[in-house]
Amino acid sequence: MTSFNVLQNNLEELSLFKMNEILPNVIDKSVKGNNSLLDSLIELTSAEIAFRDERARKINITVSHFPYIKTIKDFDFSFQPTINKEQILDFMSLRFIDEKTNIIFIGSSGVGKTHLATAIGIEAASKRISTYFINFAVLMEKFKQAAKENRVEKVVKHYLKYTVLILDEIGYLPVDKDAAFGFFQLIAARYEFRPTILTTNQPFSKWPMCLATLSSQTQLLTVWFITAKLSKSPAIPTASKAEKSLMLLLTDSSLIIVHFK
Repeated sequence: MTSFNVLQNNLEELSLFKMNEILPNVIDKSVKGNNSLLDSLIELTSAEIAFRDERARKINITVSHFPYIKTIKDFDFSFQPTINKEQILDFMSLRFIDEKTNIIFIGSSGVGKTHLATAIGIEAASKRISTYFINFAVLMEKFKQAAKENRVEKVVKHYLKYTVLILDEIGYLPVDKDAAFGFFQLIAARYEFRPTILTTNQPFSKWPMCLATLSSQTQLLTVWFITAKLSKSPAIPTASKAEKSLMLLLTDSSLIIVHFK
């Protein structure tokens, strides 16, 4: 076995696959005097790092459970001239993560809410930031089932672990009482700790209808936080910690609302 074969086997054993792949070309350049030993080592290790980063990026995007792969480059801003392009590009900088800023995209179906939420999520996942995308109705079913099995806290902890959580299509279907309270607890756990991106086809004025299956007390609280959002009222009526956290999310200055038309 030649020294070259031994080196290849060693690289394979160490799982340095990209280095092994480009090794012959790097040696050729070195033999021709185009690369010093140090240059050759830099080229080999840089290629391996780039390969691993790209592989990690693809894995992160895959496990983030996006409905499709669409980036900001795929979005036609001329289709939505009412939204602030610079604001969306600022979201793409991921500054909102450090500032724990929550984002809500509001608009009817087919206006690009999910596309932009996905694009922001993909950008975060590409930077190896823990991100997860889930349809709101699917999440509510998980909470509904978890309530029956007395494991709501476990579901909350699961979705709390993601740095960026994207909840898509809030308001398309009425929310079950047990599921809604699971949602309240999740928001309470994430509030001022990790950012959440929400998309909805319902303006705040219609949120009580989405929560029609809840108790009258909770519906009143829902009406309250809609009013508070409009009036900036600091008063909070009697409510659970989880309910208060949801209300604070919708009235807090760390929330950015983007309206689509």
